Amino acid sequence: MAKVELKQPVVDEIKGYVKDAKTAVLVDYRGLTVAEDTELRKKLREAGVVYKVYKNTMLNRAFEGTEYEALAKHLEGPTAVAFGMDDATAPARILNDCAKNMPKLEFKGGVVEGAYYDEKGIKVIATIPSREVLLSRLLGSLQSPIANFARVLKQIAEKSA
Repeated sequence: MAKVELKQPVVDEIKGYVKDAKTAVLVDYRGLTVAEDTELRKKLREAGVVYKVYKNTMLNRAFEGTEYEALAKHLEGPTAVAFGMDDATAPARILNDCAKNMPKLEFKGGVVEGAYYDEKGIKVIATIPSREVLLSRLLGSLQSPIANFARVLKQIAEKSA
């Protein structure tokens, strides 16, 4: 069996994630302890993020011709990829939170909803709250004026009664 035949299923697996993902973030995981890696994987899995370690050549092949092609320049040394399937900011946010306690975990770059970001850009993306948090903040800010308006109407009604 040729080496290419053995590699193709791996490339196809990555292409499957690439096709469905909203985000891909690359990190260098060199120096993480087994305990840190286990904790990191658990947090990512709980958030619905696919976190995998592949050979750089496999990632490069799978990224070719896609919006993730810009990540090719970061495919050097140990590379792990976090695919965000539902929440576009989840991979960056969770990796960033973990990096606070795991200084060896370093961002390389990422693509979020079609836009490429370098290490600094991904750190900015990591500060964006989840969609649910943003929606709840929006609803809170919409409810506040309505509640104030209702109070004023009630006071007017009580005065005229």
